[in-house]
Amino acid sequence: MFDLPALLTWDVCYTGTVPCDSFSVTCLYTAEMEPVLRQAAGFTLMDGEAVLLRGIVDEYEIRQTEEGLSALVVGRGYAARLLDNEARAAAYQGATLEEIVRNHVTPYGIPCDKTASLSSGGEMYTVAAGSSQWKALEDFCRTYGDFAPSFDRFGRLWADKEKTEKTFEITDSSNVLSLVKREDHYGVLSEILVIDKTRNQTYSVRNEERIARGGQCRRVLYTPGQSTWAKMRYTGEYQIAKSKEDEISVEVTLAGGFLAFPGDVAVLRLARMGLAGTYRVVEARTRADGGGESITLTLREK
Repeated sequence: MFDLPALLTWDVCYTGTVPCDSFSVTCLYTAEMEPVLRQAAGFTLMDGEAVLLRGIVDEYEIRQTEEGLSALVVGRGYAARLLDNEARAAAYQGATLEEIVRNHVTPYGIPCDKTASLSSGGEMYTVAAGSSQWKALEDFCRTYGDFAPSFDRFGRLWADKEKTEKTFEITDSSNVLSLVKREDHYGVLSEILVIDKTRNQTYSVRNEERIARGGQCRRVLYTPGQSTWAKMRYTGEYQIAKSKEDEISVEVTLAGGFLAFPGDVAVLRLARMGLAGTYRVVEARTRADGGGESITLTLREK
């Protein structure tokens, strides 16, 4: 364990999923730090006794400028351990989520805080050659539980439906530095036609809300042979849901740092902009330099 000198700047982004959490920090540098940085693999950001982020070190730089000597350390959260490691091709008959976590997560030193009671039932679950350990886990959770696994800032996996950490309000009296609401319909699908070529079966999944508003954006998706109706329906519903994720978003920057994390719920009461509603934090990015701290939250409708 090596304690870096007091940080000069930091940029910490939490997503809880993929793309994974990331960090970039700078501090004063001395020659004694060079062998330490060369061997650094892990990183923990703390505020007193509170852990703000656990992650891995991807790169470092040491710099000499007219302002003096400094070191830059850059890395990602623990989801990177699963993204960076390739899974062996495998076929599970009647797999459970507990089994998937045991085979694809635990070997990489990642603790699991919560595991949903999930099973593929009588279906065969296949991990394709070339898949990452993350994909092996996420595809199982998406297919049989309709959720994406996530990580907290302590590096623990949450393999269950999203949990709500806390609820807070953003009002006209909050320290709002900037706010942008965006509604983008480009790429939002109105229909997915799922085709099993082997059995010559098709299944149509429609986004009725988008169709009612005049939207026309269809995709045709071919699945591996012997797909069940449930899996074909899930595949179509998943693609439509993914296309809608970024349709409505709010990006708000507040004075102060580390005020919220992914999974938190923000209640907007902004009379001047005519904005009100309940949103989930999907990304929280804290930056700090000589001018102080600020946090930018990306919110999506809950």
